[in-house]
Amino acid sequence: MSTLSRLLHLRWAVPVLAELHRGHGGRFVNLTHTLGISRESLRRTLAFLTDTGLIERNPGHGHPLRPEYLLTAEGEQLGEPSVALTDLLVELDLEDVGLRKWSLPILALLNQESRYSELRAALPNMSNRALALALKDLATAGLVSRTVTTDYPPATLYGATATGRRLAQAAERLQNAGMTSLP
Repeated sequence: MSTLSRLLHLRWAVPVLAELHRGHGGRFVNLTHTLGISRESLRRTLAFLTDTGLIERNPGHGHPLRPEYLLTAEGEQLGEPSVALTDLLVELDLEDVGLRKWSLPILALLNQESRYSELRAALPNMSNRALALALKDLATAGLVSRTVTTDYPPATLYGATATGRRLAQAAERLQNAGMTSLP
């Protein structure tokens, strides 16, 4: 599984990393209010980020029932790319579709037009249905173009739009930073 796919497995991982990098609130309650995330989703995300070694609990601060979280050295490498990606998603008003599990990994593959089968082969952990739904959502959001060729037999090609390429570049920076950070 690619670094990007692994990091985006949980929808809130990148926004949490970005918020911790900004230094706006490493406390659990601050993160829930700032991000508008449910307590259970945040708990799962923090557990994942702790298990991967990207964040840690601040052992010398606060009450044990009100923990504070800090980025580790590995997490710091992902901090700036996470901020850039979340800021771009907010600017484009695409947080919902952009932070879905497979959206950015698909966009990262579409630097040239690709057939469905090529995308499917590049994402072996993804089901056919998940790929079809993700492509449909990305096309609806204006991030992916779908072209049917007039050749025989006809082929359907998918490519990133200009906005999709901007998001793909931000995702690529996150991917490159994460290659050395994630185990």
